[in-house]
Amino acid sequence: MSIIRLARSSDAEGILAIYAPYIERTSFTFETEVPSPEIFENRINSYLENWPWLVCEINGSIAGYAYASRYRERAAYQWSVECSVYIHDDFHRRGVGRALYAALFEILKKQGFRNVYAVINLPNMNSVAFHESCGFNYFATYEKVGYKLGQWKNVGWWRLILNEFNNEPAAPVCFSQLEKDFLPDVFQKAILLLH
Repeated sequence: MSIIRLARSSDAEGILAIYAPYIERTSFTFETEVPSPEIFENRINSYLENWPWLVCEINGSIAGYAYASRYRERAAYQWSVECSVYIHDDFHRRGVGRALYAALFEILKKQGFRNVYAVINLPNMNSVAFHESCGFNYFATYEKVGYKLGQWKNVGWWRLILNEFNNEPAAPVCFSQLEKDFLPDVFQKAILLLH
């Protein structure tokens, strides 16, 4: 059985089982130390105040997760977010990332965000192809912006437009304040993208 749902603090260990190898062996994340489960529980709870954090479960195992986070601090940036998605090695190429993103972006639209940005450590052709297939468009590369695993790293930036850019936009709704009665339908539609 497959489900997409909101993350819970009790998911921290299952999520860390996916995330830790990315920290330890890749530069796909610029995080360099694996956080403790307690720190990660607090991270999940903190993010869920403002943005969605979703998990995909397949037969009781966390197959992947996706979340949104703050783009930048200043108030004028509040209509933009960054997104991240991580998939367990056993569940690649099964539509998990696409399903999670489909649900995540529907929620972010309802919250009133306009832009979602994907930041991809380069080279990473799989992630680039995936994000472009989800509608993201490349617009910039930050060269030698981070140092990890003994090398200076470039990151590319991709953007997806979620909503129209009207004048006098209302501030985005914090996820904790959002009416969530639409979520079951969003999650059910996203599940259909799994294969």
